Amino acid sequence: MAEIKRVVAIGFFDGVHIGHAALLERTKERALESGAIPSVVSFDVHPDNLVFGGEVKLINSALGREDLIRRLFGIDNVVFLHFNRHMMTMPWETFIRSLVEELNISHIVVGHDFCFGYKGEGTAEKLKGYCAAHALGCDVIPAVRLDGRTVSSTYIRGLLENGDMEEARRYLGHPHVLTDTVHSGYHLGSKLGAPTINMVFPEGVLVPRHGVYATRVSLENGESYRAVTNVGVRPTTGSGNGVSVESHLLDYSGNLYGRQARVEFYAFLRGEEKFSSFEELSAQIARDAETAREYFDRCGEI
Repeated sequence: MAEIKRVVAIGFFDGVHIGHAALLERTKERALESGAIPSVVSFDVHPDNLVFGGEVKLINSALGREDLIRRLFGIDNVVFLHFNRHMMTMPWETFIRSLVEELNISHIVVGHDFCFGYKGEGTAEKLKGYCAAHALGCDVIPAVRLDGRTVSSTYIRGLLENGDMEEARRYLGHPHVLTDTVHSGYHLGSKLGAPTINMVFPEGVLVPRHGVYATRVSLENGESYRAVTNVGVRPTTGSGNGVSVESHLLDYSGNLYGRQARVEFYAFLRGEEKFSSFEELSAQIARDAETAREYFDRCGEI
């Protein structure tokens, strides 16, 4: 019995934005047409980190990207390749040939600006020629534009750094998200009358503008709750410079330590402040909760 073929979208897919959505939807269409498995090939490390020697702060971790691809597009076959110097210096034809053989690929989908292989010599146009010569299907998806601007992960990173979650959501096509295991925190929220869950941004992932956000927290069992989330160094109660993510779930009581949770960021409410007392902080948390409720009621969001 012949091995099932794969239709593969190749890219980094940081943020899994509306430009990436065009690739992923085309991948699903081509797979359905041919009875193949829709798949995604991505990389664990951003290529620019090695190519240019810097560090690109990512919108999502590899696990975060995989979760978005599976949850929003229903593509379960997500393969991460380890991007290292060997891969960086590999001739582009060798990279494609080995990928096609390893994954039994029948069709490849990439974006217009896709480049790969040694010195980025493999381009979308060269890939089309290679596929035509080797009886492989190939789609090159043109740039997706919004308000006259090409949608890009770089632009979205800037929005997140400014705390502009509403604009980021337009370009992403979904709220910016953090998925993590709930950590045991300082339990100060409970003492303040506003129990919180504590999470962290994974290493290498961009930390949005410090401040308070209207968010929604989704739990493993499918339940979701409106929430207020503080991103920052906890200037009133903190004892260090580490960035924490503390979410106060509205209308929820219970213990979530050790469980997976997903925080979806909807709107920036205010900057992070230092209060003179716990009582002042507690009163502000109550005001933030009311502001978040009003925001969601106004927008019709759950």
